[in-house]
Parts: sequence; C-alpha cells; structure tokens
Amino acid sequence: MKVHLKVWRQTGPDATGRLVDYTAENIAPDMSFLEMLDSVNETLIARGEDPIAFDSDCREGICGTCGVMVDGRPHGPDSCTTVCQLHMRRYNDGDTIVIEPWQALAFPLIKDLVVDRGAFDTIIQAGGYTSVNTGGAPDANAILIPKTVADEAMDAAVCIGCGACVAACKNASAALFTSAKITQLSLLPQGQAEASTRVVEMVDAMDAAGFGGCSNEGECEAVCPKGISLKHIATMNREYRKAMFANR
Repeated sequence: MKVHLKVWRQTGPDATGRLVDYTAENIAPDMSFLEMLDSVNETLIARGEDPIAFDSDCREGICGTCGVMVDGRPHGPDSCTTVCQLHMRRYNDGDTIVIEPWQALAFPLIKDLVVDRGAFDTIIQAGGYTSVNTGGAPDANAILIPKTVADEAMDAAVCIGCGACVAACKNASAALFTSAKITQLSLLPQGQAEASTRVVEMVDAMDAAGFGGCSNEGECEAVCPKGISLKHIATMNREYRKAMFANR
C-alpha cells in the first residue's frame, strides 16, 4: 500500500517549522506506524536527505518513549494504543496522514517530532518515590494489602509517562500524569512516610514546570494509551487538601 504523509519538520527549537509532504510506498499492512516511518527514513537516507527525527525505544507500548500527534490525536485513532502499537492496516491505500509533535510549553521541541519531556522527571523527583528502607526483598505476603487496594494502585501505576494527556489537553495540563503517580503511592503503606509532603511538592513542581491547570474536560483520559482514569485527579485534589491541613 501507499500512503501520503504530511510530517512536521523543524531542525531545532529556534528554527521555523513546517509540514513537509512525503510518500511512503510498498508499506505492508502489518507494519507498525513507526516501522512505516523507518521505511520513509531509509528512503531519505538513501537520497542523502536528513531523516525524520522521532522518539522510540521498546516499541511494545511499555516504555512511553514514543509519542506523536497522528491526524490531530495523540498516538493515533485507536483507543488504549501507543503509536508504536498502531498498525498500518488501520489505514487505506492512498490515505493522507498528518504527523506532528506534542505541543506544550512544558515540552519544548528538540527536532522534528522529538520534544523534551524532562518536566515529567522534575515532577517525579519532587515526590514520586518512597524513603522506606526495605532492605532485602520481603516476602510477597509480608505486608498485607487488600486486593482491591492493590488493584487500584496498579491501575494508577500503569501510567507510562508518554505525555499524551498533556498533548490532548487544551491547557497542556499534566494533572492526569501527576495524579496517577500520587494515587499509586497514596494507596500503599510504603507511600505513607511522605504522604503529607508528596502531593504538595509534586503539584508545586507541576505548576513550576509550566503545565496548565485542569479544567476537568476529560481529553486526557480519552487519549491515554493505558486508560488512566480521570478519578485519580479527584484523588490528587483530595490528598492535596488533606496535606495542606496536615502541614498547617
């Protein structure tokens, strides 16, 4: 199959960017979206042209490294799917696809489709950890945690930090990402040591990084490749109020 691409090209953060037309030919329907871009890059390199820069690593929907806007939607048209898991059978021969980078003040563009998501690291460094010294690996049943609580913590922990929630939000809010990390630790006994400071420090770091405020419209939940629930934002707000009273 053959598809037509309009790809955002920008040589650097201070350069002027634009959409450039390419044609991807001889594309197998079972190719992933990123394999299709690999094929285009092989052609560009063979012609002596600069290949399209994009992020990828595991290509199994686990690491959160990949992330682009495909026809205006983070990660493309399929729900609960990262762009590396999107396959070309989703498209028809002759389709035109527009590919752009995440666009957010807190995610400055590096080159083409690559943005700097270091602001997420800043949020995690502010409080997304536990200081409990566990020593050696404890027995699995040494700390009794109800299955319902463990399941809810795992539902939050599946966040891969790809940034799709930020890219989809009109305010470029990181509330879903931050709340997932806060919820995960707030539910577990290991996370109680920093409970009164974690949420305040992580929310403050989120605001300082330049992310916008949450207006609770749900675009983040709709495009999250791991289906992170909007309810975690309510948990974050609740934990924030509790922490402010505890620290008063």
